Amino acid sequence: MVSAANPLAAQAGAQIMAEGGSAVDAAIATALVLNLVEPQSSGIGGGGFILVWDAAAKKLRAFDGRETAPAGVDRNLFYDAAGKKKPFLDAVVGGASVGVPGLLRMFELAHREYGRLPWARLFDPAIRMAEQGFAISPRLHALLERDSRLRDNAAARDLFYQADGSPKPVGSLLVNRALAETLRRVARDGASAFYTGDIAADIVAAVRAAPNPGAVSMADLAGYRATERDPSCIAYRIYRVCTMPPPSSSIAMLQMLGMLAQFDLPRLQPAGPEAIDIIAQASRLAYADRDFYIGDPDHVRLPTGLLDRGYLRDRATLIRPGQAAPQPATPGEPPQREGRLYGRDTAPELPSTSHVSVVDAQRNAVSMTVTIENVFGSRQMVRGFLLNNQLTDFSADAVSNGRPVANRIEPGKRPRSSMTPVVAFDADGSLRLVVGSPGGSRIIGYVARTVIGVLDWQMDIQQAIVQPHFLDRNAGLELEAGTPLAGLADEMRARGHKVSVGELGSGLQGIEVRSGRLIGGADPRREGVAIGR
Repeated sequence: MVSAANPLAAQAGAQIMAEGGSAVDAAIATALVLNLVEPQSSGIGGGGFILVWDAAAKKLRAFDGRETAPAGVDRNLFYDAAGKKKPFLDAVVGGASVGVPGLLRMFELAHREYGRLPWARLFDPAIRMAEQGFAISPRLHALLERDSRLRDNAAARDLFYQADGSPKPVGSLLVNRALAETLRRVARDGASAFYTGDIAADIVAAVRAAPNPGAVSMADLAGYRATERDPSCIAYRIYRVCTMPPPSSSIAMLQMLGMLAQFDLPRLQPAGPEAIDIIAQASRLAYADRDFYIGDPDHVRLPTGLLDRGYLRDRATLIRPGQAAPQPATPGEPPQREGRLYGRDTAPELPSTSHVSVVDAQRNAVSMTVTIENVFGSRQMVRGFLLNNQLTDFSADAVSNGRPVANRIEPGKRPRSSMTPVVAFDADGSLRLVVGSPGGSRIIGYVARTVIGVLDWQMDIQQAIVQPHFLDRNAGLELEAGTPLAGLADEMRARGHKVSVGELGSGLQGIEVRSGRLIGGADPRREGVAIGR
C-alpha cells in the first residue's frame, strides 16, 4: 500500500511494488512524481527524512537528507543592510535562503541499502509524466493564483502561467520537459549528476544571480552527504512509537506521548473538552522544550534526557486539567543537559511539505517526509525543479537573552525541522502504524493527534486523520475552523486557554496494520489517496 498526497504519485509507487519493488523503491518513485505534480511542496531541490522498517531484520533505520547551510552562508540572512529585520517573505524569495539540497543523496543512500529494482527504473514514471504532461489540479491552480512572487522567476512563469499572468487553468496539461531531462540524467548517471557538473553549475548560477543572492557553491554541492542516525523511540502504553531524531524536533511528539501516558485518555471523548485540555497542555510543554533545546546534533550539544521517563513524569505534573496556565510554558531541566540552556528559537516554519507512507508485501515500511520548506520554496526554478528556502528554518536570532540559540545559522549546519515521520509497533514488535504530515511547525501536533486516535481511541487510520484538529504550540490553543471544535472556544477559554480558531491545513498520509490487514488513510484537506492491493 502507498499513501501519498496526489493520486498520480501514489499510482506510481503502487506500480513499482507490483513490479517487485521494495517499499523504499516505491517511496522514491512516489516522491519523484510528487516533485512534478505537487511542485509547491517538495522535490529534488529540497530535502527530507526517511524511516525504513526492515521486517526481516526487525530493525528501524533513519536517513537524514536535510539541507545544509553553504560554507559562505550569510549569518544576517534575516536582516537588511541597516540591521533591520526583513519581512519574512523577503528573506524567503531569492538565492540567500537556498540550502544545499539533500533529497537525491538520501534516496541514493536508502536505495543502496534497500532497493530491489534498478535505480533508473524508479525515475521512469516521473520522466514519462513530465514529458506527456499531467492535468493541473484545483489545489495547484489555487496556490499558483495566490502566490505573488513565483511569477517573478522567468522559468517558473513560463511553466505555470499564461501570457496574461494568470495561472494555467485547472485540467490543462502541464508538460515539464526540463524536469524530464534532469531526471533522465540522474537516472542514468546517479545522484552525482545532480551534485557535480552542469546541473550543479546551473544551481549555483541561479542562486547567485537571483534577487537577494545566495552563497551555494560547487564545493557545497559536491561535498553534501546524507547521513544515517539512530531513530528516537518511546514506549507508549503497550506500543513503541518511533520518529526522526534531531535535527528534527519530532522528539516533541514523543515527549507529548510520554506525558500523556500519565493520563487515562482512552476513557475520554476524543473531541471532548477534557481530552483537548490535557493534550493541549502536554503540547505546550513539549513545544517549550523544542524551542530551546533542538538543533543540528552535529553542531550543538543537545540534552540526552528529553525522553527520560522520570523527566516526562515530572513535566506531566504541570498539566492541571481545567486550569491551564495563562502564560506560555517554560522549558524544563532534563537530566544530562550538560548544564547548558540555549536561547529561544524564533524560526517560523511556515507550512508546505509532503508525506509518503509505504508498506510492501513483506511488511517492510517507509515513513518519509520531503520538503522545499515554504510554498514553492525560494521561488527560484532550475532545470524544471524549484530550489528550497530551507535556510529560513534557522532562527532569525543567533542569541536570545544572552544565550546562544541552538538553531542559529552556521556553515554546514542542518536547520531544525518539524517533519515527523512515524513508525509505531505493537506489543509483540510487529508493525502497527506508519504516518506523517506536512504543516510546518504544526506537524508535531497533527501527527500526535493521529497517533493518539489510532492507539488510544482505536480509530482506524482514516478516522484518526479526518478528526478535527487542535494543538498548542505554546502560543495558545488553536481549534480547526469549520469543525465542531470551533464551538468549544468559550469552554476552553473557561478552562484557562488562550484560544484562536482558524484553518489547520494538514496533509496526513498513513497506513495501519490491523488483524493482518493494511488500512490506508489520506487527508481530505488535500488531494491524497491510499492505494493498496
